[in-house]
Amino acid sequence: MTDTRTALVTGANKGIGYEIAAGLGALGYSVGVGARDDARRQAAVDRLRDAGVDAFGVPLDVTDDASVTAAAALVEGRAGHLDALVNNAGITGGHPQQPSTVDPEVIQTVVETNVIGVVRVTNAMLPLLRRSASPRIVNMSSSVGSLTRQAGPGSETTTGPVAVAYAPSKTFLNAVTLQYVQELAGTGVLVNMACPGFVATDLNGFRGVRTPAQGAATAVRLATLPDGGPTGGFFEDAGTVPW
Repeated sequence: MTDTRTALVTGANKGIGYEIAAGLGALGYSVGVGARDDARRQAAVDRLRDAGVDAFGVPLDVTDDASVTAAAALVEGRAGHLDALVNNAGITGGHPQQPSTVDPEVIQTVVETNVIGVVRVTNAMLPLLRRSASPRIVNMSSSVGSLTRQAGPGSETTTGPVAVAYAPSKTFLNAVTLQYVQELAGTGVLVNMACPGFVATDLNGFRGVRTPAQGAATAVRLATLPDGGPTGGFFEDAGTVPW
């Protein structure tokens, strides 16, 4: 086992995930760039290394058991432990997403990545996280998963006024995250949710008003919390997000 702090970021070849990897790398972490596409993953690793980050590629499809198992073995072989896991990979499911017309398979596909994929990766990495002195898990959520904000006035979201696959997947993810918080209470594993805000990425056709680096800031902060920091929180730059 190395003494270097090691992090894994899923969906890290571009956008917010890439900036989370860059932010953790700037703080001295060795960062695993988790991504499905070989060429894009290697390009991200090369770019991070050019910026002075100790980055390494992790082939990772969060919807595939064998891929996730292999990713855990790769991280174990390289570092022997994991200090921070940022579950960033996610999809919207496309448009439109009106509940009365949506194809149920769209919802199933989105949940498979945005929720079950997080469970799959987290469970595979937990043995490595337990070897860390200060393990941290950050699940990238969204304020569109806030039931309070969905029900409130001006509930236009990053995916449109109605997003029956994407928005509820983040509500589901929040609930699952809290189950991990309860199970891991007292173990030193801090588990939190981060909302990046309305960031300009290909996920929303670059309609966002924030940069990926701005969107990554909360996740980087939560991934590097000191011992005794919060757990079970839903955070954005301005503070906490209402449930």
